[in-house]
Amino acid sequence: MRTGLTEFEMNMTAKKPLNLEKSLSGLETLVEELEGGELPLDKAMQKFEEGVKLTRECQAALKEAEQKVKILLHDSEGEESLESFDPGD
Repeated sequence: MRTGLTEFEMNMTAKKPLNLEKSLSGLETLVEELEGGELPLDKAMQKFEEGVKLTRECQAALKEAEQKVKILLHDSEGEESLESFDPGD
């Protein structure tokens, strides 16, 4: 079993956590507003920029979660070991 954290693992735990559900909800709201077609161009561009930012934040959160899963799945020799997922656990 590993006892020390790598530099990558320490950096990951130091970051402020992102509320993915909140970001996705905000993104859905922005899309609805843009699809409504009622916004003036400058407001639509502002909403689009906000959407791009939220999308990038969501992608980063998902990438971080993927990296955490990979770290957790490595065995003591550093080899990746996959286990079956059982939602009953």
